[in-house]
Amino acid sequence: MNDLPRDPVVGDWSPPDGSWASSAANRRSMLGNRSRDTTPERALRSLVHAAGLRYRVAAKPLPGMRRTADLVFRPTRVAVFVDGCFWHGCPEHFVPPKTNPAYWREKIGRNVQRDRDTDARLAEAGWLVLRFWEHESAEASSAVVRAAVASRRRAQADWAGPQA
Repeated sequence: MNDLPRDPVVGDWSPPDGSWASSAANRRSMLGNRSRDTTPERALRSLVHAAGLRYRVAAKPLPGMRRTADLVFRPTRVAVFVDGCFWHGCPEHFVPPKTNPAYWREKIGRNVQRDRDTDARLAEAGWLVLRFWEHESAEASSAVVRAAVASRRRAQADWAGPQA
């Protein structure tokens, strides 16, 4: 799988070139983090799907945009993100690591900045962006998503006018 030793002797391990990891165990842990299909995402998707809504998973809302949303409702232009408390700097739960704090402060800061840029670019293109923290209730988040998609569908139908 990977070439990291299982139980390195302290001082025996050095990170590969370009790695920020402070230990082999830390590196192994960080490499194991999922970028999609997390438990909070799957819980939200399950509830939204059970309500009859269909969506794309881990899709790019805009062509040419390298960023992906967790759920994308293309016809109604709704993009849903489920943000992890650590990676996106949750004001309630984020605890900065004690090891290499300057690196992590900058890294999380860039993530938050990228999130705001993504929100602005999508809004400019007519999309509604919904962001939820991983600790938020899937049921409550699902209700918000369902209401937003229904509202945008009604607005599209009203805009199209009566069909003759």
